[in-house]
Amino acid sequence: MNDKSDKPVSYVVAVSGGVDSMVLLHILARSVPADRLTVAHFDHGIRPDSAEDRLLVSRVARDYGLSFVYDEGRLGAGASEAAARDARYTFLRRAMRADGADYIVTAHHEDDVLETAVINLLRGTGRKGLASLRSHGELYRPLLSTPKRHILAYAAKHGLEWREDSTNADVNYLRNYVRHVILPRFDHDDRDRLRHLITDTERKNVEIDGLLAGQLHLQPAGDRLDRHWFRELPDNVAREIVAAWLRRLGIHGFDRKTVNRLAEAIRTLANGKRSDINGRYVLLVGRDHVTVVPRQ
Repeated sequence: MNDKSDKPVSYVVAVSGGVDSMVLLHILARSVPADRLTVAHFDHGIRPDSAEDRLLVSRVARDYGLSFVYDEGRLGAGASEAAARDARYTFLRRAMRADGADYIVTAHHEDDVLETAVINLLRGTGRKGLASLRSHGELYRPLLSTPKRHILAYAAKHGLEWREDSTNADVNYLRNYVRHVILPRFDHDDRDRLRHLITDTERKNVEIDGLLAGQLHLQPAGDRLDRHWFRELPDNVAREIVAAWLRRLGIHGFDRKTVNRLAEAIRTLANGKRSDINGRYVLLVGRDHVTVVPRQ
């Protein structure tokens, strides 16, 4: 990834010890100067043998002559995928700031893109969820167009060492169920159609978001939304406006069911009523406007 400034670009690369991140690390170590690359490992504390992952990553980083940082989460065996992800990215962003790096690099690949699209379709997250796994902002994901089979072939060709995460085989986790049960049923044409759908959705999202931003600019500044204006919108546009409005307010992680419920609340609830958004925020309904307020 290029940077327009004269400052050399530096990276924090997230390395779990699995084959994907070990391949990414090998590629970067051969192409990025050592003083611009920091290896970051997060031990979630979910598996009893996870310390072995850190020992492998730290040894390989040392062999490559790279800086190594790590932290431990102690999340416990029952931690959700969302909790693990949040803790991991909190650590990675902290490591990036401490190192003065420009980007966090992760080893997400094409199979991850397809898995995430299927998961979000199952969860009903709509057009945003279908094309959610991409490079953006401080996150750089250079392997998104690389299939898993190519990663495995690269690892074998270069004799790389990695560790298998035993929890990856547990189909009680939705991602693992999609990976091991659903996606193997996709033939080449199915995968190709899904890839094209994701790419087309990414393009349309840019166009739709531009139109929604124009609509939201008609609204008062801040966290208010005009109920009279909202009631005149077609149902599908109203739902998109709700989702875009929540994202503009910094609220993420909602699903289609929540958006539908909030759209209905904006249209129908009486003055003074409230509707839950998530564990932190509620929708407060007024006579002419609705607002988002912290949960008391």
